Amino acid sequence: MAKVNFRLVMPERELLATEADMVVVPGSEGDFGVLPGHAPLISTVRPGVLEVFQGNKAEQRFLVVGGFAEVTPERCTVLADEALPFESVTPEQLAERERAAERELTDAATEAEKTTAQKNLAIAKDLRRAQAYYANR
Repeated sequence: MAKVNFRLVMPERELLATEADMVVVPGSEGDFGVLPGHAPLISTVRPGVLEVFQGNKAEQRFLVVGGFAEVTPERCTVLADEALPFESVTPEQLAERERAAERELTDAATEAEKTTAQKNLAIAKDLRRAQAYYANR
């Protein structure tokens, strides 16, 4: 059976390079699955969970913060701003990330700092929701 050549890359390093039966990417317009022979596309990636399937099972999951996905019929490459193996992140760590973003927002002195803090808070909340949803799957 054909496979998708998948790569997950962050600015500082490549996290994963593998062959997969399917990859599910949290796109900005909704999650999308990539199978062998997928139509070419480029999409932005929203904060959420990226899943790598072997057969009918998600063998690997990553919390991703954002980035871009490039899909061709043979491959899927996700260039992530930040990505963490799902199992390595606890709800407590995500709660602390959210609290830190709230403090950052409270301490923001300029409009630029406030805008950045609001974005970081929204990301933290999205990651907590995604982690809670996928925790028991």
